[in-house]
Amino acid sequence: MAAQNSHKSFQLLLLLSVFVVATCGLIYELVAGTLASYLLGDSVTQFSIIIGTYLFSMGIGSFFSRFFNTNLIRWFIQIEILVGLVGGFSSTILYLLFEHAAYFKLILYLLVGLTGILVGLELPLLMRILKDRIEFSDLVSKIFTVDYIGALLASIIFPLVLIPYLGIMKTSLFFGLFNVLVAVFICFRFRSDIPGSRFIIIEGIVAIIFLVLGVIFSESLLRMAESMAYSDKIIYSKSSPYQRIIVTKNSEDIRLFLNGNLQFSSKDEYRYHEALVHPGMLNVANPKKILVLGGGDGLAVREVLKYPEIESITLVDLDPSIIELFKSNSLLSDLNKSSLFSKKLTVINQDAFVWVRRQTQLFDFVIIDFPDPSNYSLGKLYSLSFYKELKKIVNRKGCVVIQSTSPYFARKSYWIVNETLLKAGFNTLPYHCYLPSFGEWGFVLASPTALPTTDIIPKIENLNFINRETFQQLVYFPPDMSRVPSKINTLNDQFLVQTFEKEWSHYTQQ
Repeated sequence: MAAQNSHKSFQLLLLLSVFVVATCGLIYELVAGTLASYLLGDSVTQFSIIIGTYLFSMGIGSFFSRFFNTNLIRWFIQIEILVGLVGGFSSTILYLLFEHAAYFKLILYLLVGLTGILVGLELPLLMRILKDRIEFSDLVSKIFTVDYIGALLASIIFPLVLIPYLGIMKTSLFFGLFNVLVAVFICFRFRSDIPGSRFIIIEGIVAIIFLVLGVIFSESLLRMAESMAYSDKIIYSKSSPYQRIIVTKNSEDIRLFLNGNLQFSSKDEYRYHEALVHPGMLNVANPKKILVLGGGDGLAVREVLKYPEIESITLVDLDPSIIELFKSNSLLSDLNKSSLFSKKLTVINQDAFVWVRRQTQLFDFVIIDFPDPSNYSLGKLYSLSFYKELKKIVNRKGCVVIQSTSPYFARKSYWIVNETLLKAGFNTLPYHCYLPSFGEWGFVLASPTALPTTDIIPKIENLNFINRETFQQLVYFPPDMSRVPSKINTLNDQFLVQTFEKEWSHYTQQ
């Protein structure tokens, strides 16, 4: 009876190991994909390459598992410990090396490949360990059932729990620790059946110590890694379910970075936001209802609130963490003049693409302040489908303004946005302005029926940048930024994202 109980206990622990292997393996894969999209951009490409590399590497590991013929349980436990160390410290290594490694992508894919090979070794070894203890049909069904349940759990908790509450670095370290703890427990539980178990337990304990230290000092390691990437002092950092948020400060400047990309500098953001908001507001005869898509920092809302006749402002931003940051941080709420506390403002945290498609109310002026189309999830917000839906919720004599990237650094991308708006049935007025922290930056003013005019008459005194004379200069494009023939951006091909990546890589790699 005791032998039978021990036999069942052994089976259960090894099936638990399958669950751990599946859960932790997918977590490491998701960590690598998320980190790559944060640091390198283009989340679809990065996730696709990493998933392919990981699965291919698992196949390599499975192939080489045939050469392990003795002491299978010992090999399995040692590989489990190694997986915990490699996967656990992968995000730490990548963060620390990003600014200093000339071949960062190679290091990224090597780490993903090594993790995949080790995970690929584990499952065949487990099946061979259990094949004499469980009927083959039951063995396959149990192994794969537990494996798929572990993968499902990882895919659910990663975006909903782990990234918001632990962050990328601590998540990989925590699951590395989980890997090693299970391996050490199995080794200790069946130490009499495992040759050299004492040495393996010591190996595991050393690995646990390193991983625990990693968890304890993860915030310090992350701050150190990010301090090397940013020239100014970091005063705020957080990983939301959608992006990595960094705020830096020096004696004269506050800067916001999302996934490593600069969003604004407090020294010249007034130029950007005055150019974004006021030409459109002054092209609408009697604006009452305003819609802001993106712009969770409240800086565009600040400019809108300079018009006392405005009755309501609806702000749609996907990430509530941005809204909360710009409401709770005194430096940032001073910058937006506490605009996010306005009684005229309604904040909605939803995907703008989905939200716009469901709307029936009309708006007099729509301000679109999305990040650049650097990946496919953002590119859909610059697509023909989105602009057609947008046109349905703009008053016939209303206006839309779109942040449209740089007509100098990404000339083709800029004119793709304009061409896509024209195809959607808008009349357009392209314009641009110079921002010291960014260079030349572009906007497109569009209207369903009326042709936007350059002859704006400011209703507001004491604007720092925009007036009639300034705006008339902004609509002039010199030859190196002038209109070029362009395709339109559709959901089917996301041509804008591909073009944007090619154009910006020319400057970032110099």
